[in-house]
Amino acid sequence: MPTLAIDWMTHPPADYTAGAITVGNFDGVHRGHRELLAACIAEAELVGGPAVVVTFDPPPLAVLVPSATKPPLTTTPDRNELLLAAGVTKVVSLKTDAGLLSLEPEAFFEDVVTGLFRAKAVVEGFNFRFGRGRSGDTTELRRLCGKHSVRFREVQPLLDGDDPVSSSRIRTAIQTGDVGTATTLLGREYSIRGVVETGAKRGRTIGFPTANLGDVKTLVPGTGVYAVRATVGGTAYPAAANVGPNPTFGEDARKIEVHLLDFTGDLYGQELRVAFVKRLRDTRPFASVAELVEQLKRDVAEARAIL
Repeated sequence: MPTLAIDWMTHPPADYTAGAITVGNFDGVHRGHRELLAACIAEAELVGGPAVVVTFDPPPLAVLVPSATKPPLTTTPDRNELLLAAGVTKVVSLKTDAGLLSLEPEAFFEDVVTGLFRAKAVVEGFNFRFGRGRSGDTTELRRLCGKHSVRFREVQPLLDGDDPVSSSRIRTAIQTGDVGTATTLLGREYSIRGVVETGAKRGRTIGFPTANLGDVKTLVPGTGVYAVRATVGGTAYPAAANVGPNPTFGEDARKIEVHLLDFTGDLYGQELRVAFVKRLRDTRPFASVAELVEQLKRDVAEARAIL
């Protein structure tokens, strides 16, 4: 199995050890992450072992400051899939607890990096922090690697414009509806997935039936109307999506409504993946249902042209 979830004191199978490792959250698995992963793969080839990504579940911040927890950019299964698609050999999720978070940097290195994984090489980014209170940095990591005869490689930031590609930049872009920038930074379209729930069924009465998406566990883009790709049962459809309230009908609740073009059938209870391609406009109230329908026709035509 290429993925594994273990307690931080449990030794992994032998084929997870004696290679190159990189440790981090890797939320989004963006272009900057993939530079790091490529370096880890190269180091693994040099030392003749697996390229192993070590992540945490839940993220440390969720344990330390639960109130500060934010929706992730990727679920754990999606993140693992993206990491493996980038070419690494193994992905390990360490179960985060107080004991793991209390380890000083040197203890973390000796108990986890060389203890559990018997790493021969370590690859990290320029801003990597580790150990209790994030007190360890790459200078300390370099020292520990030297002390234990472990190869160390520090990867410099991947810049987009004047700033590094980062999960926080991507998060800001998604929250403001700038899905084009998110696509550039991720290297792919940002997507969410959820289960189609029963809604008001108003859309079908005006000729635009929508799938109402619920149980979304990742960050939802900012309010607006978008051209999207909707995938269900392995088939992708061009679609238009509204994220936010429906002010024309006096609804304030924030919803995700997806109108699939050229689709007929029942979607209730099915999982739908929605990839955001372009933001078309703001969500706004219309003076009448007829005016709303005319705008929806324009939205669908624009989405079809884009997709």
